[in-house]
Amino acid sequence: MALTDIQIRRTDKPGKYTDGRGLFLQVAPTGGKYWRYAYRFGGKQKTLALGIYPDICLAKARERHQEARTQLAQDIDPSAHKQSVKARKANTFDALAADWLGRQTLKDITRDKLSLWIERECSPLATMEVTAITARDILAVARVVESTSADRARRLVAMCGQIMRYGVATGKVERDPTGDLRGALAAPPGGNFTAITDPLNLARLMHAIYAFQGHPLTAAALKLSALTFTRPGELRAALWTEIENDTWSIPAARMKMGRDHIVPLSRQALVVLESLPRTSVYVLPMQKDDDRPMAANTVADAIRKLGFEHTAHGFRATARTILDEILGQKVELIEHQLAHAVKDANGRAYNRTTHLPARKDMMQVWADYLDKIRIGADVIQLPIKAA
Repeated sequence: MALTDIQIRRTDKPGKYTDGRGLFLQVAPTGGKYWRYAYRFGGKQKTLALGIYPDICLAKARERHQEARTQLAQDIDPSAHKQSVKARKANTFDALAADWLGRQTLKDITRDKLSLWIERECSPLATMEVTAITARDILAVARVVESTSADRARRLVAMCGQIMRYGVATGKVERDPTGDLRGALAAPPGGNFTAITDPLNLARLMHAIYAFQGHPLTAAALKLSALTFTRPGELRAALWTEIENDTWSIPAARMKMGRDHIVPLSRQALVVLESLPRTSVYVLPMQKDDDRPMAANTVADAIRKLGFEHTAHGFRATARTILDEILGQKVELIEHQLAHAVKDANGRAYNRTTHLPARKDMMQVWADYLDKIRIGADVIQLPIKAA
């Protein structure tokens, strides 16, 4: 007699309860309920595990049972087929990448970034067996990224190469196909991060940022990028717990130089922060996933759509130039606020609280300057340097 949902829910006595045609529910002495399919193949009696109740309901168990019967009718051993599928899944790019990433010694922010890259940019490779992945497959993934950022495309190929070489080392693949992609992507441009350092162009950029009509989180990220001039990754991963009153304390684990860093928050920066909802541990979470920080290219893409040749990282060069050459701030204060390796006269590295009052004043001067040029006040040009 066939089983029913009510009967299965109420059954707690250990034993074997049949549903017909080899499908049965095995109730263990511990109370666990396991779906099984008893069949014969090659003259031998075999049993196939179909799942655990209630994760696998009666309808789903019958569906899996029918799939196994169909395989059997085609002279395929369901148990062997299941093991084959499992083995293939264990040798996919996604599985190899997870294994590779788990063995890397990385800061949490870097690990999260790479994990997101693997999940999003490498999604076409995810279920492919690593032995079947070719240079063309990786190039197709890189081409999609290259359409928005040639540099990110090159770094993506480099990461895929590391993953595939790990596969070679562990015996899961014969060779790394990324070596065949030399010259396939655009050559890297020379120079530093693209940055606006001309006050007139900066005024236009700030006006465009404050007129931005996109997502509120992106608008806030644009403003905070300019006001704090931290590295993009530091801002994206900012936590509400790191912000207290008018300071933002970034732990050493998230800093490029591996030292704690304090960012004084201007009145303008505090206004931006107060406008944000606190629905996530992150100050700037992903728009569709509060459990993750904002995507790496969000600010850069927004600036590009506004029509400016300027990177998110470029705000650091912007602030470095104008704070020094126009606003007359001390170079050591600027460098310390940029979290560069600054030493005092005795050769000792400054700690995170060094000259904090002066740096607070400087950050307010910077924010006030951005406001003035944005609303159309007189813009002081950079001095013309002699050739």
